[in-house]
Amino acid sequence: MDGILELSIVQTAARLHPVLALQNITLQVGKEPTPQTLLKNVSLHIPEGQLVGIVGPAGSGKSTLVKVIAGLYVPTSGSIQWQGCDLADQDLEPYDIGYVPQFSIAFDHLTIRESMHDAIRLRVKGLSPEECHSRTESILREVGILPIIDRRVKVLSGGEKRRLGLALELVSFPSLLIADEVTSGLDPKSEEEVTHLLHRLTRGKDRIILAVTHNLRNISLCDTLLVMHQGSLVYHGPTPQLLDYFQVESPEDVFPKLATHPPEHWHNTWQEHLTSQEVKTTLNAAPTEPTENSTPATPLKPNRLKIQITTPGALAQFLVLLQRRWKIFFRDGSQIWLHLALLLGFPCLVVIFALEGLPQIQNLSMTSDVNILDQLREANQYIIDSTKIGRLVSGLVVMQVVLLTLMGSNNSAREIAGERLIYEKEKLGGLRPVSYLASKACFLFVLVAIQSFWMAIFVNRICQFPGDLMEQISLLMLANAAMTATCLAISSLMPSPEQASLVSIYLVGFQLPLSGAVLGLPAVARWVTQPFIAAYWSWSGILQTMRDTRFYDVVQLITPTALSSVALCFWTLTCHIAIGLTVAYLGCKRSHWE
Repeated sequence: MDGILELSIVQTAARLHPVLALQNITLQVGKEPTPQTLLKNVSLHIPEGQLVGIVGPAGSGKSTLVKVIAGLYVPTSGSIQWQGCDLADQDLEPYDIGYVPQFSIAFDHLTIRESMHDAIRLRVKGLSPEECHSRTESILREVGILPIIDRRVKVLSGGEKRRLGLALELVSFPSLLIADEVTSGLDPKSEEEVTHLLHRLTRGKDRIILAVTHNLRNISLCDTLLVMHQGSLVYHGPTPQLLDYFQVESPEDVFPKLATHPPEHWHNTWQEHLTSQEVKTTLNAAPTEPTENSTPATPLKPNRLKIQITTPGALAQFLVLLQRRWKIFFRDGSQIWLHLALLLGFPCLVVIFALEGLPQIQNLSMTSDVNILDQLREANQYIIDSTKIGRLVSGLVVMQVVLLTLMGSNNSAREIAGERLIYEKEKLGGLRPVSYLASKACFLFVLVAIQSFWMAIFVNRICQFPGDLMEQISLLMLANAAMTATCLAISSLMPSPEQASLVSIYLVGFQLPLSGAVLGLPAVARWVTQPFIAAYWSWSGILQTMRDTRFYDVVQLITPTALSSVALCFWTLTCHIAIGLTVAYLGCKRSHWE
């Protein structure tokens, strides 16, 4: 009886002074008439200073619930209130929420110190280097990994990575901290240590921690427990009362007990329990407690001295991200060697066909003393030689272009998709998509410039291409940049780096046959495909730079494709870049947690 009374008192106190309140939250996915219900009429009230364990069988809606609270999913119906404000009207401030997912949220090639400094500079404005250093050490000491502050993330154990994940979210002192399966996959000792850490982080602080877990071994450290079953809330109360409510002997018996009835039964039983306990509490309440006709209590707001935190501006975040990207690049030996291999190897593939330069085009003999048979023979040989030279020049140009588009694909196909989850977590913490994309574009521009300039200079030096060299360099750079921007857009839209790489390679594969440099396309197919083929516009523009030379004439003998002006090629490739970056920005703005 004492346990039931304690349960009702805790529940009533939570309702009178909630910091976080959910009312009839329902989430459905899929289209009518058969949508899938992931959450169904979930209502709960949580006061400040609590560690709330969220448990339930696999697929019960635990992670879905916290993602709805974090704003990652929009509920189909119902409302969420934080400190008395409806989150449908006003989102949580980025510094007020921390989200620690199950996966690693730090870059392997950075140290713990560097990861913390970057997190602080991305989320907190106005700290001096000394203050940043002091805050880093204070938080790492609190989570227990200060002694290994200069160790790289890739060599950390699972438990150390989870501690680092918590530390990264504590840099802005969030009032709501969500830990989604942070103990999953850990050994029992590490799991217990992380759970104890979560417990300590709520002691003496006006902070709510929602900890999703599939293991009931350490639930005694939770202040309250929330049990989900197939999208329904079936229990929310003090952890010690869990066994009494479900009438089981151990926490491990709760899940098998849930399987004995459908979720509707358990949800309805819980609602009936809440109603009966509220009536009992109201009848036994002291006169000073709110009554049915009294004014509803104002939700309690945290009374701690809230540190005013401002998110850094877009430029400051851009500089932090750009510095971090170069640091990761130079520490990733495999990437450096791959880029060097492509940078040095691809130009060699081009010039191997013209190591002694482009052959000279012979003039036809115009003397009248040559007999007609010799003239015909000479004219025929001239056509053969010119055809060979035309194919060689056209082929060398298109090889440069296609190989540079392949470099562009390698530059950016995995750039966003490969760090998608880290980016999504940082975006939740206040990172601006425009800063993120700008840092990627600036980093990739340097790669594009080096690759294109070296390709043009190396090939021109060996093969001695005629025409305006600066225009040729610019056209090669634009082709590389166009493919880089396009693949960056693909990377922003794809759910995995493998899929992004595959789609990007397919796109490069279409450049050669659809450019018209090798095979003539039907007129309709040419007009439909050429606007989207970067290789055509670069190839065509480079050949146009040779317009005043005889090489242009011999290329015209063998190419079945009409060439466009240099100005039009510049304009079209610039549009490719602009469209690619625009789509990439839209992809960065979208949420891609799954």
